[in-house]
Amino acid sequence: MVADKPTDTPINARRTDVFDVFNFKHYMGPNPYLQRGALVFQFALTGYDDPLPIEKYIEVVSDRYPHIAEETFESYAHLFARTVVEVGKLDMDLHYEHYQLKAAAKSVIIAVESVHESTSYRVVYAVWDWFEAITRGQQFYLEEQIEQLQRRFRRSVYGGPTIYALLRSADKLGIPTFYLPDEGLMQYGYGKKLVRGVATTFDCDSHLDSDFTTRKDDCKAFLETLGFPVPKGQIVSTYSEALTVAQRIGYPVAVKPVVGHKGIGVTADVQDGDELEFAFQRAVAAHSDDQSIAVIVEQSVAGTDYRMLCVNGRFVAAMERRPASVIGDGVSTIAELIERENRRPERRDTPTSPMGKIICDDAMERYLTEQGLTLDSVIAADREVFLRKVANLSSGGMSVDATSMVHPDNIVLAQDVAQHFRLVCLGIDILTPDISRSWKEGQFGIIEINSAPGVYMHLRPAIGQSVDVTLPILETFYSSGEDARIPIITFNYIPVAELEELIDDILMKHPDWTIGAICRDAVFVNRSEKNLSGSFNTRVQSLLRNPKLDLLIAEYREPVIEQEGLFYDRSNVVILDDPTETERILTRDVHEDATVVVKEGDSITIRSRGLVEQYTLGEQEPFKRVYWKEVAANL
Repeated sequence: MVADKPTDTPINARRTDVFDVFNFKHYMGPNPYLQRGALVFQFALTGYDDPLPIEKYIEVVSDRYPHIAEETFESYAHLFARTVVEVGKLDMDLHYEHYQLKAAAKSVIIAVESVHESTSYRVVYAVWDWFEAITRGQQFYLEEQIEQLQRRFRRSVYGGPTIYALLRSADKLGIPTFYLPDEGLMQYGYGKKLVRGVATTFDCDSHLDSDFTTRKDDCKAFLETLGFPVPKGQIVSTYSEALTVAQRIGYPVAVKPVVGHKGIGVTADVQDGDELEFAFQRAVAAHSDDQSIAVIVEQSVAGTDYRMLCVNGRFVAAMERRPASVIGDGVSTIAELIERENRRPERRDTPTSPMGKIICDDAMERYLTEQGLTLDSVIAADREVFLRKVANLSSGGMSVDATSMVHPDNIVLAQDVAQHFRLVCLGIDILTPDISRSWKEGQFGIIEINSAPGVYMHLRPAIGQSVDVTLPILETFYSSGEDARIPIITFNYIPVAELEELIDDILMKHPDWTIGAICRDAVFVNRSEKNLSGSFNTRVQSLLRNPKLDLLIAEYREPVIEQEGLFYDRSNVVILDDPTETERILTRDVHEDATVVVKEGDSITIRSRGLVEQYTLGEQEPFKRVYWKEVAANL
């Protein structure tokens, strides 16, 4: 599918350039140049000036990407494409690394794997600027460019760390994945095999259970009824009520908004009335304008903050979350230590960073004051100063993998909690001095549970082993990539009347099936013609979005392939009737057991399950009869 051309004004349209980059086109799926979604453009020398020897460009690029020096490049275009791929990883280890070059008249067509057009487009322009700067011997600030590109990618629908992690794992497993813009959801799989969701929330989740987890007061009461260890507390709407509750249950207390996420507005270990007033106002500030004030005041459980993650009712990972801290050197102020810490590569604050930036705010300064410190304080060498009471990773906290440390009783407890919710993913937040000791020994409290928990901290903790929790999430729905697919029959040409006949013939054998079919002139769901709008690939997507679809039949002619590419890959049956060279790409990536039938004049070639059969089409045997037999044999 070709997206709209970016509206950004090219930053390099100068007649003095040595290189030229032009004719951009973005495909969302397989296309004439690459079997994956790609940004395609042309690269050429302008002729206005001569480039430096290619070795000079390799030298500069490999200073930033050392492995480039170990490779061989046949041309400037080859080096340019390879550099686009490396820059396109955005220092976030993005997995988009496929590319292809094709010679054209006075230029080279370059295709680089892409999922987000705007980001890929700007990556190409950044590399273009870099090559021109090398030519002129000028300094180029690549790091600044990458930071801007990271922000652009993060704003995209693919840029959230959890969504990206799932997208990457789906790609490895061969699970087709695409974005549904009208719904704001990702779709995994095709037709009746589809699953839709956003981050770790899926269409099979109970929306009632998901909403219930946000009502922290009701949810805590429910857990207490079931006998799970939760701190005692009460909901209040005024500071006076909060003070009364705190005095009744005893300090220290924790204060948090009833509806919240990511620890926003949460204050732990509140010791007295003054701290309580600050904590209460902080919780109130976390409310939106249309929300009634509802704040929880509860016992503050002493211990370390842990997140236990359950997938499909089973425990899969645990993470210790430590508050943000700095270590003194005897010279620098706390503010300078924070600034230095935030410059660490681990704190780039990207979707693949193990840690985020340390955030300075009123809560931090107040906690420093409680310790007799300010941001201008100089602390002794090797002394660690914690900057917050609450271990929010979004505010600069540190994640430490604790999966192997969890006591078996605590695993059973987490799974018992998860069994009461129809949610694929459930995050259980607990406080305990030692997660390797059983909760039955006391000093263990479930603080809250969360639907749609973020998972990237488990994939890349700041300390400890990575736990790939995306695999059990996707394996909840699919045991393999093939389980996410329905049969697909692809033609390069089929008239409407013949398509209707084929639908009828298949329905005679499979009357319970729902068949989606599309050709240049019509779209059908079973025998009913549909008036779907949008581009050709948008209409294909609409068919594959149908959760009852058992089979897709699609015609892809050369103009559509060149303009939009394909929406899907891995056809089960491909029928080509005197195909053009472009249409032959329909056989490029098919199911391993696919059947491919190609008619060229009177010659027929059938390739199926490793066997090849060739013969001449007889006068009394129409091509339709030949491919119908092959379709029937594969359904």
